Amino acid sequence: MSKRSRIFIGILLAYVVGVGWLMVRQLGDIDPRYRESAEESLVETAQLLAAFVEQASSDGALKTDGLQPVFQSAYARRFNANIFGFEKTRVELRLTVVDRAGIVVFDSTQRHLGEDHSKWNDIRLTLQGRYGARTTADTDNDPRTSVMFVAAPVRDRASGQIIGAVSVGKPVQSFGQFVEAARRKTMLVGATSVVAVLLLALIVSVWLVRPFGLIADYVAYVRAQRSFSLPRLGRRALGALGAAYDEMRDALAGRNYVADYVQTLTHEVKSPLSAIRGAAELLQEPMADADRARFAANISREAQRIQELVDRMMELTALESRRHLDAPAPVALRPLLAELVAGVQPAGAARGVRIELTPGADATVEGDAFLLHRAVANLVDNAIDFSPAGGVVTLALLPHRRTVDVCVRDRGPGIPDYAEGKVFEKFYSLARPQSQKKSTGLGLSFVGEIAELHHGRVTLGNAADGGALAVLSLPRTEDGSATAAATSPR
Repeated sequence: MSKRSRIFIGILLAYVVGVGWLMVRQLGDIDPRYRESAEESLVETAQLLAAFVEQASSDGALKTDGLQPVFQSAYARRFNANIFGFEKTRVELRLTVVDRAGIVVFDSTQRHLGEDHSKWNDIRLTLQGRYGARTTADTDNDPRTSVMFVAAPVRDRASGQIIGAVSVGKPVQSFGQFVEAARRKTMLVGATSVVAVLLLALIVSVWLVRPFGLIADYVAYVRAQRSFSLPRLGRRALGALGAAYDEMRDALAGRNYVADYVQTLTHEVKSPLSAIRGAAELLQEPMADADRARFAANISREAQRIQELVDRMMELTALESRRHLDAPAPVALRPLLAELVAGVQPAGAARGVRIELTPGADATVEGDAFLLHRAVANLVDNAIDFSPAGGVVTLALLPHRRTVDVCVRDRGPGIPDYAEGKVFEKFYSLARPQSQKKSTGLGLSFVGEIAELHHGRVTLGNAADGGALAVLSLPRTEDGSATAAATSPR
């Protein structure tokens, strides 16, 4: 994946992660807010019923006779209350009245009369004159759910002493449906926001880059079809959206990309230009013919270096602008490697380096034979440059079930630790062991772009027993056949 794609996808991922983090915080905050609201309502209800019991009680004795008929009537009532889309049809409120010892003297459900509730937090704290509340399992109906209780003290009207407590309970499931609804709506809003931003990005890309061309191309394609085929039109539409994404990505990331390119190129050209200017100034002074020839040779060499740098950059820029191969064809790799080895033998012989192709099975890939030839040739040229005199550069073809590896191995000093991870950066180059000179630093970037165009990858590291090992990994054709027709490099 290119740097521009990573930048654009990174922007979208940052937005998605941000929305996701916000949704998690919001979803986690919904339940506590509903519980707080329900508890506040229960506090007022408990105080109201405690005041009712106080008015009915006298001489320090609790009077709850009037409560049972009221709750029996309330539980028997059926109604239809539409609360924001949810139907409520019956009363679920529960009431427990205990004396000063915590013994239940009234229970609206008639299930806990005579029980000792003095150890429950809501009762215990309230009888001590403090605020008491608790949430426990709903043992009356469904233990998998819970009930929220809030208690209020009942005081003797004459002495003001606490003579009991009223505990009001409400099943959590009665407001849990509102919590789930709020969660669903929050998740829907988050998902809709992400989808809307993605669609907006596509629309903006079409508006900024190709206001009418994309739609016009698609309309022309639809008109050209003799028969209506929804799957075919859908694939074409997806292809058009993919083109819009590529153009939007380039529009968003292109400015930084170009700035980085110009800055790095300026740095690389600065050194040879300084050498040329210095030599030109010295040539204006009287000097011996031998010195004059030496400085003129320096100017020619540095000018050639700049020319090579510009040519390589133009090739790399043209390659990076391609999003896919124009006309991929089956390429048999072993004949391609054999032809390449034969072509680079003279260059290796001039350095005293032998180039060998190990025997083995063939493998076929879909791609551009010329670009693949250039990619492997760059790796071989690097291996020759870093090989000692009398060394051997080995090429090997290693087919796997879905991929095939083109391996280029030298016996040189290998890659220093500080250079690992940098060798594929543009303009980064290591000094050659023999000449101590550096290359343009664009060769491996060129190989990386070719690998990406072929949906493969390239790695460069140190071999286990010394030297450097470059591996160009490419996807094989679907049948993995090694007998497909070969396409010779130009």
